[in-house]
Amino acid sequence: MDKLPIFDPTTPPKEQTIAFAPRPNSLRNLRLGLIENTKFNSDKLLLKIAAVLEKEYGAKSHILRSKQSAGVPVEESVIREMADHCNVVIAGIGD
Repeated sequence: MDKLPIFDPTTPPKEQTIAFAPRPNSLRNLRLGLIENTKFNSDKLLLKIAAVLEKEYGAKSHILRSKQSAGVPVEESVIREMADHCNVVIAGIGD
């Protein structure tokens, strides 16, 4: 049987440096990637956001992909697709 890691909430977390992706100066003519987490309405919310970004900020188009479930990371193949075909990626939640 595999061992499960146990975390002690009384010890402080290790500090990490997070490198944020650079933000574009504009969304004009950029392709949006949308990743929804399969929760209720997350796809609808992301599509409405994409519509606003395309109409009001000039984003060129979008692609929408779904995770297997809300509790797991997105598949590596979706990450590669987004990296190859999108300029900006938005991950959305629902409920």
